[in-house]
Amino acid sequence: MTHTPADPSTPGTPDAPGVSEADTAAIAAQLGRVPRGLRAVAHRCRCGLPDVVETAPRLEDGTPFPTLYYLTCPRAASAIGTLEADGLMKEQTARLAEEPELAAGYRRAHEDYIARRDAIEVLEGFPSAGGMPDRVKCLHVLVGHSLAAGPGVNPLGDEALAKLPEWWRKGPCVCAGTDIDGSSELQGEQQ
Repeated sequence: MTHTPADPSTPGTPDAPGVSEADTAAIAAQLGRVPRGLRAVAHRCRCGLPDVVETAPRLEDGTPFPTLYYLTCPRAASAIGTLEADGLMKEQTARLAEEPELAAGYRRAHEDYIARRDAIEVLEGFPSAGGMPDRVKCLHVLVGHSLAAGPGVNPLGDEALAKLPEWWRKGPCVCAGTDIDGSSELQGEQQ
């Protein structure tokens, strides 16, 4: 997969200048709510829709939000939830104690995450996310980081990503519908 950030020249919404209205609508449909703290599309799914967004370190009301990369695709999120339920987080956490090279790579991933977030706004006293650097607490965060930063940055995110099925194979997770007035609106996948 390739890293596809939002184009800064893309006309955006007032809350996220580099994110198009169509992407914002797709993200809202994926999440089932209006996205909060949206800054950019950090990665696009092979289907073309956003699947990871970059969020502000603080939400609009000032609440700290340390999760810089937020996975939005419900299919990917569901598949990651299955990995979590199957015990991958526990297995990866145990390996951090047993494999010094893996632990060092994961610490570098933590430092990368903090540096990227701090480049936007420093959140003093807040950890990175996903349990980094000492444990695995949320594979969604680690996979989001791997997709946004590219391969080789987060070893445990890369590992989880490699275990996922091809969530994009069925096509987009949300589809465009047309209102009576001819405007386009994105709706969540019907199951």
